[in-house]
Amino acid sequence: MKLSQIIENDKKYYMNTFGDRTPVCFEYGKGMNLWDTEGKKYTDFFAGIAVNALGYSHPKLVKAVKDQTEKLLHCSSLYYIEKQAQLAKVLVENSCADRVFFANSGAEANEGAIKLARIYFNKKGFSDKYEIITLQKSFHGRTLATLAATGQEKYHKPYAPLTPSFISVPLNDLEALEKAVTPSTCAVMIEPVQGESGVYPTTQEYLKGIRKLCDEKGLLLIFDEIQCGLGRTGKLFAYEHYGVEPDIFTLAKALGGGVPIGALCAKEYVAQAFTPGDHGSTFGGNPLACAAGVAVMDVLLNDGLVENSAKMGEYFFEKLKQLSEKSGMISEMRGKGLMIGVQLKADKAKEVKDKCYEKGYLIGSVGANILRIAPPLIIEKQDIDGFISVLEVILAEIAQ
Repeated sequence: MKLSQIIENDKKYYMNTFGDRTPVCFEYGKGMNLWDTEGKKYTDFFAGIAVNALGYSHPKLVKAVKDQTEKLLHCSSLYYIEKQAQLAKVLVENSCADRVFFANSGAEANEGAIKLARIYFNKKGFSDKYEIITLQKSFHGRTLATLAATGQEKYHKPYAPLTPSFISVPLNDLEALEKAVTPSTCAVMIEPVQGESGVYPTTQEYLKGIRKLCDEKGLLLIFDEIQCGLGRTGKLFAYEHYGVEPDIFTLAKALGGGVPIGALCAKEYVAQAFTPGDHGSTFGGNPLACAAGVAVMDVLLNDGLVENSAKMGEYFFEKLKQLSEKSGMISEMRGKGLMIGVQLKADKAKEVKDKCYEKGYLIGSVGANILRIAPPLIIEKQDIDGFISVLEVILAEIAQ
């Protein structure tokens, strides 16, 4: 089908939740690259919003999905599922969690985390402990509860009144967080590295302070690692950078390599609050999604992708620093590993993103002046060099 027909069908039949999209439709991908319906090649530095950690058509993932498709797609969690148990085992053995529950998305995983925190205290006899403190500029999902947890007013306005009992405080301000604690507080929920709002890492002092505060006040600490987890920051889990373990953490995005799956992970003393009937999902943890997850974890753990993320992230920041000094157009670079935010001195982020697209590079932008970069973890130095050379030309163009 021609691109013009695809766009016509979309505008006529699809709900207008995305507005006018970038005028391209991709047909297939390989490695770092995508090809559109016209045969043009693009290099992806956004990885489907940090989902395609293995790039495109990774042989291990393709084989796992193909093999599982030929066997069984769905059978429901009324029955035992081999790949579900296998993936849960891999996650537990490589993290601070003792138990895992699988959902279909990051938002569902975060819904599960919110429910688990509340039921944990309810079953201990504290029905008055239900408030959750989150951070400003956070993003936790688009369901009504995770939207309320998200600390960005632009997402709140159309859906007021919001689900109650969420309080947002400024990032890296421990005093503000401590002041927000009330007798009704049950948990603190944060992203170790915020993604959607422009890539803002928490500091080690801040996270250690929150862990200490939660221990002293008897609160649960929830980490949303939906975007920053699974190798994205140069560690398998972002919490490893800080020497701080959460009581609950959530995963999604990269876990299925493109197949929808989310994971709610928790320590035993918290996880045991869920008993039969308290939570569930028809599609969550289905054989296909879990087979994909097993393949992704195999590649992350055994093929050096986490280490490559750390190494290439360091190299990327070095090249961006050189470009910043040369161009004079960059005010700040933030992030960890291959989760990168580039803040421009001028409000030209969308223009830069569009020019990158024209030159065959896919990146993201946030607001007026932030570029958002999250390439597949298979990236190599020559990929980064190619992008930096293009970005250098673009920044020179917009500086004129």
